[in-house]
Amino acid sequence: MSRPPRLLLLSFATALSASIAGAQPFHLPTANRALFEKGGEEKYFAATPGKTWVSGTFGCVRTDGWQMHEGLDIRCLQRDQHGEPADPVTATAEGEVAYLNAKPSLSNYGNYLILRHRIEGMDIFSLYAHLSRIEPGLRPGTAVRAGQVVGTMGRTSNTGERIGKERAHVHFELNLLVNDRFPEWFKRNAPGERNDHGVWNGQNLVALDPRLVFLEQQRLGAKFSLVQFLRSQTELCRVFVRAPEFSWAKRYPQLIRRNPRAEKEGVAGYEIALNFNALPYELTPRAAAEIKGAAKFQLLSVNAAEQRKNPARRLVSQRGSRWELTDRGLKTLGLLTY
Repeated sequence: MSRPPRLLLLSFATALSASIAGAQPFHLPTANRALFEKGGEEKYFAATPGKTWVSGTFGCVRTDGWQMHEGLDIRCLQRDQHGEPADPVTATAEGEVAYLNAKPSLSNYGNYLILRHRIEGMDIFSLYAHLSRIEPGLRPGTAVRAGQVVGTMGRTSNTGERIGKERAHVHFELNLLVNDRFPEWFKRNAPGERNDHGVWNGQNLVALDPRLVFLEQQRLGAKFSLVQFLRSQTELCRVFVRAPEFSWAKRYPQLIRRNPRAEKEGVAGYEIALNFNALPYELTPRAAAEIKGAAKFQLLSVNAAEQRKNPARRLVSQRGSRWELTDRGLKTLGLLTY
């Protein structure tokens, strides 16, 4: 059996020691800093109608916990003479434009922008949605500085009911990219459906909680590490995928743990830990001799308490005392390893 690509066997310890030295802080995307004030949540998060500020945060915070919200809805501080939001929206870190959509009818994000950042050797993507305006001159590949104005807060969307003035906000996300082959996967798995955004389709982005990133960064200062943050996620479930190579493992080798046996005998698949938002934050290569069964996807374990706390993704379900991957869970792993 051939040896696996060296890139995929980059050890976590080696990657981490190299990455900490190059740590780059994230910046809040607007001038609203109430996030860091004691009791400032109501001034920072834009709630959905009739709900508390919690509905503007990240996680299973809508529809009684069964609807996922993958970003932060940040309140405006400034309004123009017509009462419209006027806050400048700024780049959270140095990087470049990856994608922009200036046709609100094509997305419930309305006008939105995605920036690519290189943080500790990792690609991470920030998203700014519902903008009234994207700064002229920005296009894919354009370099941006941390704190540079990239747009103006707004309330654009393609939803039937427009976002109200009183709830004007920027929807802000921090994402990792799932699979470079997404358009091909989408065409095969959703025949006849439109994909207006190519590889930048929202289904191909998996988010982490920006609020926790900002707060942890403030607490640790220069000691903050994005890799450590990712590796400290709470496990929802652990799965095995019979796939020796796939886009995620190549793009994020910092999340791979070394396994000397797989290095010696070759990688036949990966044991993967997923958090409640289906983010694969830990990958362990496995040799063929370490694998039981012939299934392409196997559910190895479930953190039942975490599933009860954060059920929105519906990745797993329980029948009696037995846990199993749902159709959604299988679809998620299918995209990850396509």
